[in-house]
Amino acid sequence: MSARDSDQVLLLVSLAAALLLTLMPMPEALQAARPHWLVLVIIYWNLEGGRMRLLGPCFLLGLMLDLLSGTLLGLHALALVILCYLLERFRARIRFFPPWQQAAVVLALLVNDRIIHLWVVGLAGEGWPHWSWWLSPLISVALWPWLFLLLDALRRRQRVRKSP
Repeated sequence: MSARDSDQVLLLVSLAAALLLTLMPMPEALQAARPHWLVLVIIYWNLEGGRMRLLGPCFLLGLMLDLLSGTLLGLHALALVILCYLLERFRARIRFFPPWQQAAVVLALLVNDRIIHLWVVGLAGEGWPHWSWWLSPLISVALWPWLFLLLDALRRRQRVRKSP
């Protein structure tokens, strides 16, 4: 198995784990602070692996998340397509930012995701969400460096194991 194939396997496993973490039951009090696992994994693979650069797979992942979580069909799909477009557009710049600037960009992308959700929820006629709804991007940014290091270490470990 080549390094590219092992990256592909790790990509699929990390996306599946992110979906499972997103769907995992949580106490109602912590529900609003649930990290955006899928978004964080997509950001990592777009920036570091050069994967998840196409809008089609992001759209399909968003539809899958909509179906599995029972949200308005297309809500996550739209948000993930916009996220992937922005990542692809600015990928060359973001990759070389220092870690603190990269975390600031991740926060901006997560807030953008929340604004898209807010817009769609507003169009659907639902009420304004509670202030705690905005905790999720902050929790996600706090987890970003750790997730980045974990996925990077797994990729490096696979490369070392495959090299002669």
